[in-house]
Amino acid sequence: MSDKNVHNAGFTPSGISKGSLASSMMSREARESGGGVHSGGPTSTLQEMGARGTTHSSGFTSSGISSGSLASSKMSQEARSHGGGIPQGGTTSTVQSISMGGKGGRR
Repeated sequence: MSDKNVHNAGFTPSGISKGSLASSMMSREARESGGGVHSGGPTSTLQEMGARGTTHSSGFTSSGISSGSLASSKMSQEARSHGGGIPQGGTTSTVQSISMGGKGGRR
């Protein structure tokens, strides 16, 4: 289910779908960073997962983040770098939200 949600958001094996949530995220992220989308950010992470169909196997599931997974490692790393919390609009919260069928976090 989580891979389907990522594809429905516009992150697909053939790229980001025009007019989708994914294209809006990419545009917003590029504007905020001065013109590019950073590796490891929400857009690039979701596109990589959408292209490979690996959202669920990475630990971002429709029922939450799996213990001991790549997703839990990313969440821990992000929490450490932000003083113990996961920021809204960050990579972990955005990827998890979209994998659950949401619209991602807002910055």
